[in-house]
Amino acid sequence: MENYSRFFALFNKLPLYGDRDTFKESLVMQFTSNRTSSLREMSADEYNACCSSLERMTGWNDKIKKERSSALRLMQKLGVNTSDWPTVDNFCLNPRIAGKRFAQISHDGLVALQKKLRAIDKNGGLKKKQEPEQDNDTAECDTHLVYIPTVRGEA
Repeated sequence: MENYSRFFALFNKLPLYGDRDTFKESLVMQFTSNRTSSLREMSADEYNACCSSLERMTGWNDKIKKERSSALRLMQKLGVNTSDWPTVDNFCLNPRIAGKRFAQISHDGLVALQKKLRAIDKNGGLKKKQEPEQDNDTAECDTHLVYIPTVRGEA
């Protein structure tokens, strides 16, 4: 692993009493079965297990779930089919909405997305594409007469 931002983002959210370095080392030792106290020496599986545990301890998963649920509810209110994930992703990929897939939106991005969705709702919702207007002559007439010439004697 080269980037430990996930670990430190979660680690900094924990309430700490005492020395931070000692607590970090004891946490790493716990997930490596006392093999090492260094983040650099952790395997990818150990690192992911440690971060998953930190997410549960900080309640991060619950916060993300709440924000995603709220954003989906607002999308549904605007008429986006939230039971179809490609539709939700396509909507979110619009640069004016979020510019990325729904699953890739961060916590702060979800908060900003909710703000945009509320503004869209306040301003009248999403505008539907208008269908081109038909001429009055063809709009009233649904039947068509087809003339098929035949040569006498063949029919």
